[in-house]
Amino acid sequence: MSKLEQSPPVTGEDNLRFRSLFMALGFVCVGLGTLGAFLPLLPTTPFMLVALWAFSRSSRRFHHWLYTHPRFGPRLRDWHEHGIVPVKVKVSSISAMLVSLSIMVFIARVKWHVLVAAGALMLVGATYVLSRPSGPRP
Repeated sequence: MSKLEQSPPVTGEDNLRFRSLFMALGFVCVGLGTLGAFLPLLPTTPFMLVALWAFSRSSRRFHHWLYTHPRFGPRLRDWHEHGIVPVKVKVSSISAMLVSLSIMVFIARVKWHVLVAAGALMLVGATYVLSRPSGPRP
């Protein structure tokens, strides 16, 4: 079986309640991620990554389904195997952060300490996104 076809084993979460919670979280995140594919400001990939993690703890079948999904699978596999964040995603995430910060400054007129905290968190997020490779390393 190739690396792309393998799915990690479901961990030892024998408690049905935890497995059910992870399964529910996975489906909620798939739903939000699917909405994000159509709504411009709602992200897709982070929700799908959380769904993939939740399914890895609850259902091999749904983990494999999401990991090999024709639309969402390639980006999930790129992240899992290479830590890739495509340039298009980098541009859209940094742009969304700048728009959000601009709204806070010019429209919402938030207090300076809230603005500094939000800006610092966005800077951390932007730094992380920009530090990820944009394609597979040779």
